[in-house]
Amino acid sequence: MAEALKHLIGAHTARDTAEALSRAWPDFNADGFLHDILPQIEARELMRRGQLIAETMRRYLPQDFGKAAPILAACLPDGERPGLGGWALLSFNQYIATHGLDHLETSLALLKTLTPHFTAEFGIRPFVDRDQDKTLSIIAGWLGDPNHHVRRLASEGTRPRLPWAMRLPKLVRDPDPLLPILTALLDDPEDYVRRSVANSLNDIAKDHPDLVADFVARHTPHASPERLRLLKHASRTLLKKGHAAAMANFGFKVLDGLAATLVLGNTDIPFPGQLDFGITLVNETTLPQVLMLDYAIHHRKKDGTMSPKVFKGRSLTLGSGESLQLDLRHAFRPITTRTYYPGEHRLDILVNGMSLASASFDLAAPLP
Repeated sequence: MAEALKHLIGAHTARDTAEALSRAWPDFNADGFLHDILPQIEARELMRRGQLIAETMRRYLPQDFGKAAPILAACLPDGERPGLGGWALLSFNQYIATHGLDHLETSLALLKTLTPHFTAEFGIRPFVDRDQDKTLSIIAGWLGDPNHHVRRLASEGTRPRLPWAMRLPKLVRDPDPLLPILTALLDDPEDYVRRSVANSLNDIAKDHPDLVADFVARHTPHASPERLRLLKHASRTLLKKGHAAAMANFGFKVLDGLAATLVLGNTDIPFPGQLDFGITLVNETTLPQVLMLDYAIHHRKKDGTMSPKVFKGRSLTLGSGESLQLDLRHAFRPITTRTYYPGEHRLDILVNGMSLASASFDLAAPLP
């Protein structure tokens, strides 16, 4: 994947950047800029390619960030004026995040202008980390912006655990300052923004599960279908872990009178291969039950202990006295994110986060 991704930035990006900077600032030394970049860029991976361009921009732009910022802004599209967009602006993020920290308001205004053309979620994070209160105060002023990319930046750029980006440790410890921003965007008209809100809440849930379960409970009554989808997506980690309050928010209550039977189709699994299993559920009560059916594979680790991973199944309602039979399969094949070890593994059937049936099986050693 990295091999393909890194080519999003390359010699063509450096040339486009040099051309844009030359148009914006006639004193820009495009030849020197490219001379410093082109011999090095192909040997680097994606983020380091952007960083190389950003570091070289620093040498060829005015050293005063207050003078460099208008040049960068002039490189962006504006109405009929063409400009840089897409991955070429990663280096602008990196430049601003490194050299604009002492110019908070100028830098945030520039990132706000940049984000419709390429996300500024990477560039904004050092400002949140360095001066959280003032940065969040400025970001709060973007919540009603007519551009949905700007509104999304308010939620995406402040995510405590944004993938590929620096973590925000103060917000990991105490996410309360984010809640007014996320609340204001719960009913944003753009799904693109709402998904970002859900992802931020899911980040928070990894460290503060009860806080997010309570947040969801407070915002569920009278919620629109769009908001309900957002809140359920925000709760996905909690639902996967069977968090009782999160389950109850969506009608998945503590089970009573539900019988589960698990039958394995095979107990000696080759690698690669698949585990076949059947599940029977019977509602023995006089009331319908709302169920979330998942399963967990307890993978054997190198030291012989087991580590569970939950796989999402389906949601269903089982009426009084009704039964359900499902035939399922789980594939074991080489993947980059897991090393398989031979020996005993275990399958758990999870209903509303509770294990109702379990069985062991043996996985063969991977082929050399």
